Amino acid sequence: MSSKSKETIKKSASRNIRFIQAAISVVKSTPLKPYSCRFSKKTYTQYQLLVLILFKNFRNQHHREFIEDVGDMEKVQEILDLPIVPHFTTLQKFLCRIKSLYLRLIFKKTVNLFYTTDDVIPITAIDSSGFTSGYCSHYFSERTGKLRKHFLKTSISVDTEQQVITGFVASNSRVHDTRHAVKLLR
Repeated sequence: MSSKSKETIKKSASRNIRFIQAAISVVKSTPLKPYSCRFSKKTYTQYQLLVLILFKNFRNQHHREFIEDVGDMEKVQEILDLPIVPHFTTLQKFLCRIKSLYLRLIFKKTVNLFYTTDDVIPITAIDSSGFTSGYCSHYFSERTGKLRKHFLKTSISVDTEQQVITGFVASNSRVHDTRHAVKLLR
């Protein structure tokens, strides 16, 4: 193996390790308890599972593929103190169970790594998208006369210089973009 490819592997590995260490420090600074209840199996802490979820999203992988990769990463298992690698459904069930409050706190603490309260962001970009929770197409809905009732509107703000997401807002109804913009610019 050439020295250039070894350096690339070493850099990507250290990038993963740096992310894991940063994620651990942010997750442990939240008021998340180690276990969800006193009757839990205590095989994995909520910290470990949440860091794994964040790492999965960082690597942009599906649950099954990600768990296979973590099984090959001894260093990651060592840092997270994982006795065994969890099944991919463990991560899926944890993600359904965790309260969104903890995810918001983690997002806020992550943004605080980049900015202080006195910092002014010169240029902010805001974008919104709406989603329906149904699987049918708009054409099918019109043809059958059944309207899609559930709707989710999300908006994000981004610092265009550092390319950092600085805020997000989600609502369960159709809302004009300016309502979200006021919150995001704050």
